[in-house]
Amino acid sequence: MATSTLVQFLEPGSDGDISNRSQVETFLASAAIAKGDWVNFDTGKTGADRCLYVKVEDTSGGAVALGVPVIGVALEAAAAAGDQVRVVVAGYVKEANVATGTAAGVALALDTTTSGRAVAADAANVNLAGISLAVAASNTAPCLVLKKF
Repeated sequence: MATSTLVQFLEPGSDGDISNRSQVETFLASAAIAKGDWVNFDTGKTGADRCLYVKVEDTSGGAVALGVPVIGVALEAAAAAGDQVRVVVAGYVKEANVATGTAAGVALALDTTTSGRAVAADAANVNLAGISLAVAASNTAPCLVLKKF
């Protein structure tokens, strides 16, 4: 019987952009992405490129039925299409784009009028993106990104 003896480094008080338990993956940007934006796969691509490229979900038209599925939060900005971007796909991220005033400890979804920004989830949102870990100020908050894949 196979066993796993992976060691997890536990250091309280760390103040990095991510924790040792965060999972970070590198993708290619389909267009410009700001640090902290919630991103999703670009299903406008073809073949396996659909899971290679990420984009900021365009929710600028208003509420989106059932909320927008996302895969994670961009750790840095991507200036243009084709740039590499690291994305937290699971775990802690220090600065995610979250609507100011969103309470700590609430589920987050991307059913909003601002692309790439999370808001408190409600009954209409079944695609939860994460959990806010502090009250959002200046449209940012530390979050726990919920693993999607």
